[in-house]
Amino acid sequence: MRVDRLRLRNFKCYEDADVSLGAGVTVIHGLNGSGKSSLLEACFFALYGATPLDRTLDEVVTIGAEEAEVDLWFTHAGASFHVHRRVRYTGERASTAECTMETPDDTIEGARDVRDYVVDLLRMDADAFVNCAYVRQGEVNKLINASPGERQDMIDDLLQLGKLESYRQRAEQARRGVQAVRDARAERRDSLAEQVAEYEARDLHAELNALQTELSEVEESLATYEENREQAAETKAEAERVIDEYADRRAELDGLESTIDDLKAQITETEREREELADTVADARERVESLDQRVASLLAETDVEATPDEVSVETVRERRAAVADERDDVQDEHGDCRTTIQTHANEAEAKRERAAELAERAATAREAADALDAEAREAAEKVAEADERIERIEAKRAEHRETFADAPVDVGEAATYRESVRADLDDVRERESDLKGDLQAARSAVEEAETLRDAGKCPECGQPVEGSPHVDALDERRAAVEALEADLDAVREEKEALETNLERANALVDAESEIETLRERRANVAELRDGHADAVEVKRAEAESKREDAADYEERAEAARDAAAEAEAAADDARERLGELNGRIADLKDAIGTLDDLADALADRESAANDLESARERRADREALNDERRDRLADARERKRDLETEFDEERLEHAREERERAADYLEEVRDAIAEREEHRSELQERIGALKGDIETLEDLRGKRDAVQERVDALDDLVGETEELEAMYGDLRGELRQRNVEKLERLLNETFDLVYGNDSYARLELDGSYELTVYQKDGEALEPDQLSGGERALFNLSLRCAVYRLLAEGIEGAAPLPPLILDEPTVFLDSGHVSRLVDLVESMRDLGVEQILVVSHDDELVGAADDLLHVEKDATSNRSHVTTGVEADAAATLD
Repeated sequence: MRVDRLRLRNFKCYEDADVSLGAGVTVIHGLNGSGKSSLLEACFFALYGATPLDRTLDEVVTIGAEEAEVDLWFTHAGASFHVHRRVRYTGERASTAECTMETPDDTIEGARDVRDYVVDLLRMDADAFVNCAYVRQGEVNKLINASPGERQDMIDDLLQLGKLESYRQRAEQARRGVQAVRDARAERRDSLAEQVAEYEARDLHAELNALQTELSEVEESLATYEENREQAAETKAEAERVIDEYADRRAELDGLESTIDDLKAQITETEREREELADTVADARERVESLDQRVASLLAETDVEATPDEVSVETVRERRAAVADERDDVQDEHGDCRTTIQTHANEAEAKRERAAELAERAATAREAADALDAEAREAAEKVAEADERIERIEAKRAEHRETFADAPVDVGEAATYRESVRADLDDVRERESDLKGDLQAARSAVEEAETLRDAGKCPECGQPVEGSPHVDALDERRAAVEALEADLDAVREEKEALETNLERANALVDAESEIETLRERRANVAELRDGHADAVEVKRAEAESKREDAADYEERAEAARDAAAEAEAAADDARERLGELNGRIADLKDAIGTLDDLADALADRESAANDLESARERRADREALNDERRDRLADARERKRDLETEFDEERLEHAREERERAADYLEEVRDAIAEREEHRSELQERIGALKGDIETLEDLRGKRDAVQERVDALDDLVGETEELEAMYGDLRGELRQRNVEKLERLLNETFDLVYGNDSYARLELDGSYELTVYQKDGEALEPDQLSGGERALFNLSLRCAVYRLLAEGIEGAAPLPPLILDEPTVFLDSGHVSRLVDLVESMRDLGVEQILVVSHDDELVGAADDLLHVEKDATSNRSHVTTGVEADAAATLD
């Protein structure tokens, strides 16, 4: 993964920033508190949100701003991605207003979905990202300070071993669950077996046969009683039929008497209604005459050409429609007139607003021109400052060139001269060493000869030493010692001179390096000076352009004012026409009202005439109805006389006696039948219960056998889950051991690279990721026994080794995020910083595509491929980022 571009708006201390990042080592440089770490936090925020930063969204938005935006473009595994987050602050709290991620295939929306997508894409959540690739400020010792369990979880999660433990735990939970189910099923099996034994102890089929025999006898007796009850019921029914027949005749007689009375009353009532309808006819006739007069009066007020007898509702409505059409036409013109008034009024208002806007823009343009003049003066001042800085740099270069005034070489030849002096010095030192050896041997020979001479004989063979070559050459040996001593003094004098020359050569090399540094610094400052000089001309030209814009705005504003006056005059003319139309609309509304009244009067007259005719017809209908009722009354009186002659009291009394006897027998037989039916129901219930018990027994046997099969299957499943649990545990242990061995090798390689000295022999990592440092003498040390700088390097080495392990992978390379180091030099002295530089260089050599370092250390700045310089304006408290030549110059000046 490589971060390509970061754009910020109102994010923490950044009002507006847009930074492009390339491959290799990028150092973010600047003073403490300038906002360097905020750039890295913005990248992290874009990927994972604010929660992993231990911050709230309120802290993300710049103080005083309403919303913040972060855009991050990055490349991962050859594909391009873009994350956009927008946070809105309402005054009470901040919330995510927008969060999207553009991928090669789709657009992801929503903070949670984007975070989940990033976790799947990078194969690490926010914690894993921090533990692996992002060494945050003050957290360099996070891994080593963690407890053994926490460190093991961190590294296992990074190496994807946490999933195996999760799988093992799931397998364990599954095993326990299956065992619990198996035990429950075994208990259920035992319970079913006990119930089967209880049912089998009873002879259910013999008991069922006895009950079925008894039930058959009860049902035969019950059938006899029910046959006798049916015969008694038939006798009772016949008697009741006769009684009901005579009751029907009696009811018909009573009904005929009632009908006769009703017909008499109806005839009397209808005659009364005919008299009332005669009054209704007279009233309707008077109403028709009154409406004729109203129609004549209203017709005279209209322009309808017809007599009161000829005029119709249709004629009036046609005229009313014509008048309404004329009113609609006038109202349409009225609406158009109002629209015209509003249009001209709006135009006048718009022109006045446009004039005010142009006047304001003219004032703004003049203010901008004044501001540009001020910026031009400021740029001119910077040009003067740059000229002064160039003079100071030239003065320092001249001072360093003076060093070469009496030097044996010119500028540019110091390094070659130093190497020559070093070679001569090495030769002299070698000669000095040889002379020291020769002198030591010569002195030993003199001492040996003097000892032999003083003793007089050889201590080994006992022979006299007089005339011995050792003794005879004593003077020559002493002369050789003196010659060697003289040669040694001469060589030492030559060495001292060469050492003095070497010190002078080192000084010349330093001066030569400083001259080159000052030359580059002068070039950078000169480039900035030229940029400011160009800005002076540009700003002055822009100021003149703004003044021309202001004059143009004022001219256009005056034209807008004239157009507003013309539009207002047109609106006044339309208002005058609107008054005329209002009067015409009122006249037409009165005419429509009169026509509506006339149409209503005509309709009422027609309705009254219809009512008169209806009343006459109803009076005639009631006369015909009474004639029909008189005929029905005569028929009812004749039927009554016929029924009175057919009534027989003796037959009715006999039927009543038969009904009583049958009812008594039915009462007696009912109790006997009920008793037998109750006995039958009891037997049927007992038989049903026995059949249910037999079915239950068979069902229990089937359930017992099924549960036994399930228990057997669960026993097999318990064994399978135990094997699965053991497999995940063994696999995790095997993979962890492989990772430990590889991580230990990578850690030793990395630590040797950045801390190769004679103090430490190796590092050891056990299966729980416990770390031990071994000195050259074999003594073991805990990491916290190292010095602060050594411990920081140790932890950085561990982080880089973990990163290398993830990058190389167990089964092939994996694309990882950039290696990010935020202020890694906090606990390091100058010597350890150099080793940190070596570590960064080694990670780049190993193929890490992008390394981002936040630091204000000059040595790390020198090792960068790209440099970003961050400064904070003391007045506005806002940070801004410079790149390229400006960043190099700013870092040089700092």
